[in-house]
Amino acid sequence: MATLLYNTRPSLRPSRALSTMLADMLREPQVAPTQPTPAFVPAADILETAEGFELHLALPGFRKEAINIEFHDGQLVISGERANPAAAAKEAAATATEANTGDENKADENKPAVVAPEAPAAPKFRRLETNYGAFTRSFRLPDTVNVKAIGAELTDGILRVTLPFDTEKVTKQHIEIR
Repeated sequence: MATLLYNTRPSLRPSRALSTMLADMLREPQVAPTQPTPAFVPAADILETAEGFELHLALPGFRKEAINIEFHDGQLVISGERANPAAAAKEAAATATEANTGDENKADENKPAVVAPEAPAAPKFRRLETNYGAFTRSFRLPDTVNVKAIGAELTDGILRVTLPFDTEKVTKQHIEIR
C-alpha cells in the first residue's frame, strides 16, 4: 500500500505561484544604462582551420578607418573608437557656432547676411544596448603564425583577421630511432 505525505505546515509552502517566482528570478537584474560608457570590449571568436587561425571581432557600425591593427612583441593588438551620436551632435553644434561667430567679424556691409541653419539637437538616450567609445583587444600569437601574411577584412560589422600558419617552421616532427 502506498503512503501519501501531505505538507500540513503552511509556513513551508510557497506563498506565490511558481511562475511568478521564476519571472522574478529571470527578470533583468539591472536597469539598462541611458549613457554610453567610455570604453568596451568587443566579442571575439577564434577559429582554427587547416590553413591557420581566424579571429572574428564583432564591431557593428565601425568604419575601417576607425580600426587600428598592429603586431609587436608577439602580440596582435586591435584597437578603435566609435563616437556616440550625442557626442557627435554636440561636436557638430560647437563647430557650427564657432563658424558663425568667426564669419560675423568678417562680414562686409555690401554682402547680404546669410543665416546659418541651426545644428540638430543631440539625441537623448532612453535605453542603450549598443557599444560606443574606445576599445583595445590584444591576442598573444603562437610562433606558428606567419606574421607577414596576416590579413584583415571588415564586412557586415565583423572584423575577420586571418592568421595563416608559417609553413617553413616545424612545430611537430616524428624522429625514427636507428
